[in-house]
Amino acid sequence: MTLTPLTRPARLRPGARVAVVAPSGPLPEDRLQAGLDILRGWDLDPFVLDHVLDRHPQFPYLAGTDEARARDLQAAWCDPSVDAVFCARGGYGVQRMVDLLDWTAMRAAGPKVFLGYSDITALHEAFAVRLGLATLHGPMVAAMSFLKDERTQESLRATLFEPESVQTLGLDTARTLVPGQARGITLGGCVSLLAADLGTPHARPSARGGLLMIEDIGEEPYRLDRILTQLLRSGWLDGVAGIALGSWEECGPYDDVRAVLLERLGTLGVPIVEEFGFGHCTTAETVPFGVPALLDADAGTLTLEVPALS
Repeated sequence: MTLTPLTRPARLRPGARVAVVAPSGPLPEDRLQAGLDILRGWDLDPFVLDHVLDRHPQFPYLAGTDEARARDLQAAWCDPSVDAVFCARGGYGVQRMVDLLDWTAMRAAGPKVFLGYSDITALHEAFAVRLGLATLHGPMVAAMSFLKDERTQESLRATLFEPESVQTLGLDTARTLVPGQARGITLGGCVSLLAADLGTPHARPSARGGLLMIEDIGEEPYRLDRILTQLLRSGWLDGVAGIALGSWEECGPYDDVRAVLLERLGTLGVPIVEEFGFGHCTTAETVPFGVPALLDADAGTLTLEVPALS
């Protein structure tokens, strides 16, 4: 099956109510409060779900129990007064709680904006598969890039309120890895999470017809090699239209990372742009998943054929 455009939720208006959830790891309260203050400065009305500041009683890398994290997300999504659901941070934990969500109830709640990255990759896939919904891969409420970098903030703010103003994406750092242009449907996230999701009920069986946006953090070159090799061997990358590569923080010397990316992905024969500017980097653009776009690897740009939000 070839990817098709997903339903785009409505853009936000001043006064929109935004629920903040923590589906993955724990977070510092001071960073959460700083992020909420930024959202309030945009004339949004953010509120925090009950278990966002929880800590799992046994596993310190989780923000509360699986059941509590799933309950928060589902309650936020099914609340008719909520216009958007933003994740507070990533880390690890989505794959432990995603099967606890009532997707029938969430589908009945209708489309709304969903935002996150990193471990939230597994939810981007689940929202696409189970809800048919386009989502935003962008900075989370307690992420340092969101708290400290004005361009990261502005990319998200414009996407939320004025999406037609940010239909051409790509930082000045973007460079051609494999030349060419390609059209397709955007998807992606942390490449390690995409590989870990293979074969689960919430993952797409193929990226065919897609413009794959991938990045990661803390994966050494040999592990990136293994992850990409798994995606290649499984056939998941068969028919992908083009690839944009984001940040590779803490993955080793970039020349070593770049060599792995080129050797493993260059065999696909599709346009590839590197250092595009999304993911775990200081300045990160907000990228919608599930929308048709044109990737120009020569110019280092991704041009959305429709705004990220309707």
